[in-house]
Amino acid sequence: MPIYESSRGSNEYEPYPAYQNNASPRNSRHTQLMDYGPEPFVINIEEATTENNTFRTALWTGENFQVTLMSIPVGEDIGLELHPDVDQFIRIEEGEGLVEMGDKEDMLYFQQEVADDFAIMVPAGKWHNVTNTGDTPLKLYAIYAPPEHPPGTIHKTKADAEAAEEYYMASFDSMPPYF
Repeated sequence: MPIYESSRGSNEYEPYPAYQNNASPRNSRHTQLMDYGPEPFVINIEEATTENNTFRTALWTGENFQVTLMSIPVGEDIGLELHPDVDQFIRIEEGEGLVEMGDKEDMLYFQQEVADDFAIMVPAGKWHNVTNTGDTPLKLYAIYAPPEHPPGTIHKTKADAEAAEEYYMASFDSMPPYF
């Protein structure tokens, strides 16, 4: 089972994105949603985010940060998580949700309703979740610093993301110690 499905089929990066039919960079409708890092890249992030229909797609992965697009179905969530060494920025482009954060998995003392154009800052070491409370998919993009997911990550569904995480953790646990 592959851990992460890559739209490129390899780890090589294309030099620069080509806009089909001489489209302007102001119109990203012709740009395939995939990982364009670490090369220079410009895109209409609002259009890319609202057009994305996958649970998670890495749009750009560099050495120091990563941009991912997410579409959260009605009534579902990102999943309660903690990034010990990663700060995260999340911007809601479309939809409504509930943000929860806290110092412990079972003690999420911070709660805030969010909607279009809200920005969420998640400090490293905070448990957090975003739940779609609206009646349409919640469309957002997240910036991780440093990157959180392997370059080229595409998870069509949350179940795919959870399976990939379990596979990765099982592989990591079975690796011999290096220290």
